[in-house]
Amino acid sequence: MSADQLTARLAADRTRVDARLASLFTERAAPSPRLEAAMRHALLVGGKRLRPVLVYTAGRALGAADDDLDAPAMALELIHAYSLVHDDLPAMDDDDLRRGQPTVHRAYDEATAILAGDALQALAFEVLATSKHPRTGALVAGLARAAGRDGMVAGQALDLAAVGGQPDVTALATMHGHKTGALIRAAVRLGGLIAVDEHDPRLAALDAYADAIGLAFQIHDDVLDVTGDTATLGKTSGADAARAKPTYPSLLGLEGARRRARDLVEAGVAALAPLGEGAAPLADLARYMIERDH
Repeated sequence: MSADQLTARLAADRTRVDARLASLFTERAAPSPRLEAAMRHALLVGGKRLRPVLVYTAGRALGAADDDLDAPAMALELIHAYSLVHDDLPAMDDDDLRRGQPTVHRAYDEATAILAGDALQALAFEVLATSKHPRTGALVAGLARAAGRDGMVAGQALDLAAVGGQPDVTALATMHGHKTGALIRAAVRLGGLIAVDEHDPRLAALDAYADAIGLAFQIHDDVLDVTGDTATLGKTSGADAARAKPTYPSLLGLEGARRRARDLVEAGVAALAPLGEGAAPLADLARYMIERDH
């Protein structure tokens, strides 16, 4: 796939999931307009939509139809949006800027931001549980594990505990594997589960791919925090260093971090061999993830 074709495919998938996410706010009346506005601010203002794109791309690689992939794609983005709202709170990272806009607690207030995050998380499971797919139970359970105490939330706890400390590369990989990697793995796996059951050996190939690219994605984010600018990133650059957070560039140096990300992407691409030529878009997406500028 050429660079132009990849760009067009990413744009089409983002447009598709954006339309479906927006429809969640027009299907029924909102009891609390302020809460609804805060949820919209968190969910519909910008974003790469990487996790939905991974759902679509992984599902298509195994033959799933886009209509069947919409629910998990939406659910992953809803969970991601909720996590950013809570991550930005004063009790967590205390950020003022997200996706080029004021964070939800700055645009509204802290209590509304907490409630908006809670509501987005609940909505994710509502969307997935009502999708009527024959493997709905496995889809819901997979998302819950990725989002909760064994996944993303555990990663946030490890991240908070590491501030000001000096973890080694292994400990840093464990933290990122939970905080960032868990939802990326879930996006790829849920896309695959729409097409095949849990016993299909190709899911193991997707899992190995997702493990590698999830960490590569976070390493590249660490690099961008050093090399990027606030306007392009849509969030404050240099924030990790300002908070004394451990990062891959701080442990490996910039070039060492970039090399580690490249090696992980190539390992992830190699893991896709059992899927044959149908996995080419996943390989292209993996390489894009460490070439992006935001």
